Amino acid sequence: MCFDLDSSPPIPVISGAAVSHDDLVLEARDGNRFAAFLATPDEPSTKGVVILPDVRGLYRFYEELALRFAERGYTALAFDYFGRTAGPEKRGEEFEYRPHVEAVTPEQIQADVSAAVEHLRSLGVESVFTVGFCMGGRQSWLAAAAGHGLAGAVGFYGRPGVAADGSPGPEQVVTKMDAPILALQAGADQNITAADNEAFEQALSDAGVEHELVVYEGAPHSFFDRKQEEFAGASEDAWNRTLELIERHGK
Repeated sequence: MCFDLDSSPPIPVISGAAVSHDDLVLEARDGNRFAAFLATPDEPSTKGVVILPDVRGLYRFYEELALRFAERGYTALAFDYFGRTAGPEKRGEEFEYRPHVEAVTPEQIQADVSAAVEHLRSLGVESVFTVGFCMGGRQSWLAAAAGHGLAGAVGFYGRPGVAADGSPGPEQVVTKMDAPILALQAGADQNITAADNEAFEQALSDAGVEHELVVYEGAPHSFFDRKQEEFAGASEDAWNRTLELIERHGK
């Protein structure tokens, strides 16, 4: 997985911010019931974020990230990928996520994204953004090509190319993307090369997709972590770019 279970987002808590949070169970169009965590600012927001976790699915790191977004005035919903095989209940630290990662399909994940987007819109959100990490970064970019009507799609250290099973990646579906893309990549990632990033950026340019691809030189996969003090500058820059995208493209 991307983060250790005791990791936390490298984002300052806004003390005294008025936010609420709830554990939810949402239902996708195929009948899948899955866990989600909703964080809402007390002042109604027209901008919202769907958070796509790493390979472990929904756990504390992403619930905290949702709260950080809500403290800044955005409604945020983090959701779990594994309702079809693990159910919608909360899980402990011993959860063996790998079989569930292998069982879920990109199409199923996008069905869940659709349900998450629809839930935010039911709360009055007009501009929905996706923000994902690792596996979720890839799926966040794929969401921009899935017809959700997103206002933007952010991915941290996502793999842009064809998957091991041959399924197309974001690079292969750029012509279907209808939202701006922000790619925040780790320069020292062992599994995503400079060539991978260059090919993705070229494909986005060729397709005329508004985008920004940033490579943080020397930063490892999963650098966006309070424990990664050496890369605090990269984390701060990535967070600020994410907020700037939301402000620039949100209504």
